[in-house]
Amino acid sequence: MFRSAMLRPVLPMLALLLSAGASSALAQDAPRPKKVEPLVIAREGSVYAGGEVITGPEGVFHYDHLYAYYQIPVNPRKHPLVMWHGCLSPAWETTPDDREGYQQIFVRRGWSVYVIDQPRTGRAGRGLEGFTVAPASLSGEPSSWNTFRIGKWLPPDPPTFFPGVQFPRDPASLKHYFQYGNSTGGPPFAPGRPTPSDAAPVTSDAVSALLDRIGPSVLVTHSASGIMGWVTRTKTEKVKGIVAYEPTAFVFPNDEPPPPPVPTADPFVAAIVAPVMVSPQEFDRVTKIPIQIVYGDNIEFTTPSPIFGVELWRVTMQVVRQFADAVNRRGGDVTILHLPNVGIHGNTHFPFFDLNNVQVADLMSQYLHEKGLDKRGGKHEHDNDED
Repeated sequence: MFRSAMLRPVLPMLALLLSAGASSALAQDAPRPKKVEPLVIAREGSVYAGGEVITGPEGVFHYDHLYAYYQIPVNPRKHPLVMWHGCLSPAWETTPDDREGYQQIFVRRGWSVYVIDQPRTGRAGRGLEGFTVAPASLSGEPSSWNTFRIGKWLPPDPPTFFPGVQFPRDPASLKHYFQYGNSTGGPPFAPGRPTPSDAAPVTSDAVSALLDRIGPSVLVTHSASGIMGWVTRTKTEKVKGIVAYEPTAFVFPNDEPPPPPVPTADPFVAAIVAPVMVSPQEFDRVTKIPIQIVYGDNIEFTTPSPIFGVELWRVTMQVVRQFADAVNRRGGDVTILHLPNVGIHGNTHFPFFDLNNVQVADLMSQYLHEKGLDKRGGKHEHDNDED
């Protein structure tokens, strides 16, 4: 999500996973995807949106735009879903064990779905600033394992899974998962303060431009893109709702004292969850839409931890309540959904690609219906584009 490096070869890791002491729990066959009906769409394609252009004596360079791949079903719902990645841009498209991801699930349910690569990543990897790619870190994958709440991994001990975790455990799926990641075209965050909020101006401008092109939409954010979704809503009223999976940072109005910081000994956790202050007028826009915030299982709520991936969620669980209180106190509509509280157990940081992702998707469909966001009759502004 934030400081993991998922670039080193996975075969040594898989050998470790299947070593003595771990093999009985991990060497399970992945549940094979069931045969599904053909996916019927009226149109698919890709668009670019936003960004800047610099010109000079030597020529022209376009940069800091986003890329969006879209699928539009027959008779789509009025508002598209814009699925915005955290650190793993392919995570909306498929699952580690090759089941359908949220993209296909919601197209089947009548939604136009736009899966974006945000500026400076993936197929939008054109940034203006120079940067240096850091060497791969051997601590990256264990840190991600803990942060993404698949289980516990404290080298030199082998990784373990949480009991009942909704994550495929067979070697092929694990290899697929460890190969997820982003390519970059420049530093996504500001030098010296590498947190998601530093990317918010660039990315929110690009998503605002996308909504200008495709029309009012619902944002579906994950993790590091959570803060960028709130900031996008402060800029445009074309965000009609937000479903945020496991965000860690939030906006607050600057006409009120910021919420007291949650005590933590981890300075990186403190930086990630630090409030992003916006004007009362900008914050008022956040109060005008329905917002659902979803978290999975195996979160430590009370006891401080020296493990970054455990401490992050303990602190986040307190900050998200501060955010919900701030919005709802001004007449907003934020609900926080902890999946175990509704009988759905074992979800990781990726509820939308866990083994029970269809069950989790059902909750999102229900929420969008309750908020009146799933009406039919969609027609998107770029449908008649000739480019």
